[in-house]
Amino acid sequence: MRALGIDPGTGRCGFGIVDKEGNRITAVDYGIIETPKEMDLIERIHIVYQGVRELIQMYKPQVMGVETLYFNRNITTAISVAEARGVILLAGYHEKIPVYECTPLQVKQQVVGYGRAEKSQVIKMIMQMMHITKKISPDDAADALAIGITSIYRTEHEAIYGGIRG
Repeated sequence: MRALGIDPGTGRCGFGIVDKEGNRITAVDYGIIETPKEMDLIERIHIVYQGVRELIQMYKPQVMGVETLYFNRNITTAISVAEARGVILLAGYHEKIPVYECTPLQVKQQVVGYGRAEKSQVIKMIMQMMHITKKISPDDAADALAIGITSIYRTEHEAIYGGIRG
């Protein structure tokens, strides 16, 4: 099974393409879709939308995982990330790919086995699981790989965890 994991953002949107064959999990590709700060928000979210559609068309994943919005203290950032999430979900819908939305807690639980794990623990476990020796940078790409892994496992066990949208 192949998954596209997305860590939403307007400035940096992380992506990770993950394959699972049997018990083997590999990273096919990962990185970020980056947008210039000086652009208008509408232009930035269009770049994210187009980037996600191109990734789907290029890698043809069976499922897409998108992290849910985590609210911190900066409401302005949260709103723009929510807008980016909207176009990411729309891209999945337009490309007719099932979308699984997962919380940061679910991702940490799936990858590390502990929902309150530190980001460094998640990155270390991702690197171990996928036999990646060079540190994954930026963290948005590592998060996206973890989201991709989570969406694969959740899809495989949807009877236990509930359905996916698509």
